[in-house]
Amino acid sequence: MLTQYIFIGIFAIIAILFPIIALALAFIVRPKKPDPVKSSTYECGLETIGETWVQFRVQYYIYALVFVIFDIETVFLYPWAVAYNQLGLFALVEMFIFLAILVGGLIYAWRKGALEWV
Repeated sequence: MLTQYIFIGIFAIIAILFPIIALALAFIVRPKKPDPVKSSTYECGLETIGETWVQFRVQYYIYALVFVIFDIETVFLYPWAVAYNQLGLFALVEMFIFLAILVGGLIYAWRKGALEWV
């Protein structure tokens, strides 16, 4: 019984050891020359003035999540539209149910004010 799962155990050990070995090797091989130029700001080329940590409103994240949800909707709609002729009436009803759930979520988000860009 245990011999049936030996390959899963070997795979799990390799999956755990591979990133650990890669990180350890990168730690050993990396250049170790600290320099003030390497520690300077590089994202926009300017030193920050004032507080660098800015707290964003939660509506921005909710807006992004709603966008991702409706973006994934198109990922599900495309294969359905391509194979529409072979699917039949049952798939059409399922898609209308799927779209009704998504429109219900959109109406809910709209009423909660998640789509207001303030």
